Amino acid sequence: MKLADLKGKTVGVCVSGGLDSKTICCVLKDAGVKVKAFSANVGQPDEKDINDIKKRMAPTGVETTIVDVTKDMAEICFETVKCQAMYDGGYWNSTGIARAVTVKALLPAMKKAGCSVLVHGATGRGNDQMRFERYVNVMDPKFGVYAPWRDADLLKLFPGRTQMVEFLAKRGIVAFVGTKKKYSTDANLAGLSHEAEDLESMETSMRIVKPTMGVWPEKAPNKIEKVTLSFVKGRCTAVNGKKLAPLEVMKLANEIGGRNGIGMKHALENRIIGTKSRGVYEAPGMEVLSWGLKYIYEGVMDRRSTDLFQKLSKFVSDQIYDGRWYDPATQAARAAIQVWADKATAEVTLGLYKGNIFFESLKGLKATIYNEADSSMEASNGLNPHSSQGFAEIQSVEAKMLAKAGQIVVK
Repeated sequence: MKLADLKGKTVGVCVSGGLDSKTICCVLKDAGVKVKAFSANVGQPDEKDINDIKKRMAPTGVETTIVDVTKDMAEICFETVKCQAMYDGGYWNSTGIARAVTVKALLPAMKKAGCSVLVHGATGRGNDQMRFERYVNVMDPKFGVYAPWRDADLLKLFPGRTQMVEFLAKRGIVAFVGTKKKYSTDANLAGLSHEAEDLESMETSMRIVKPTMGVWPEKAPNKIEKVTLSFVKGRCTAVNGKKLAPLEVMKLANEIGGRNGIGMKHALENRIIGTKSRGVYEAPGMEVLSWGLKYIYEGVMDRRSTDLFQKLSKFVSDQIYDGRWYDPATQAARAAIQVWADKATAEVTLGLYKGNIFFESLKGLKATIYNEADSSMEASNGLNPHSSQGFAEIQSVEAKMLAKAGQIVVK
């Protein structure tokens, strides 16, 4: 879809209130397009007042509708933690999570406002273009999508930010290029992703990033902070004995984890389109909750369950990354994971210290298959050591035959 195809149509533009958002809205208006702006409140910690987006967009003459999806964000955070779904490098793909929630909320709002096309400002080199468009396609195949930064005509007009500033200035809209940023940031309740600019060089330390949700480990307190998490069927229902709704759990976990330097990750990840991308991520709450649940899962799962869970976990992570959260395959994988989650009801205490998470205690796990007597090295009523003799002899048959056949040669 090109700009000329939109003339006379009513479009919904996904905006953040920045230079790109203002430029896109003005370009569309100049082209005879009816423009309405939309933004999702995904609990972004770098936005002090979500309504500031409306104020920043006001000079364009475009009305902005903000849709609150913070509760939905908390829910998808819980589901992602339940699946332990971390992407390349073991980081929490906060941006991928948010896109599933954002499109689901904004699409109905756009339809209600009479829009027939969703406009997004994602670049033609990243993942978000694919996520935005796929989610629109699966939710409403007839709803159009326009990507300005894949439109060759627009790319000629605006090769950089300076041209956008000049374009807006002619319309009396003040905008500044400002000093060159060291990196760009995308934020929501789950965490922040930092990439591009100086971070594109592999000779640049990840530590140029200034954490928004917490601190680097060396600036965290010099003593261990203990936190007790209560889980019911894989969902955290209380923190330090206080029952909380998912949104409050996420906010508190972010606060506790952040101040202890938890959840700072680095990844040289594999993008959807086949290129490599470097990112620095912070997700303190997700990290704290996931480790709590991980210790519970360890008590519940046998060896084969663990192996299958890890495969399903990776699959769900890839699906999130690729913009496939609502796909049948994702739902099937999540349903399978729920089999173990249904047994994950317990209270776990963690020790947080300068970026580290320590196991303190696990209580009330009725579904545990861990038996202290069986694992004891001392005399106990658990597994009879003599019973292992027969198993060892059976194992030796195969080992000896492989050796005799010359199939195993140790050099």
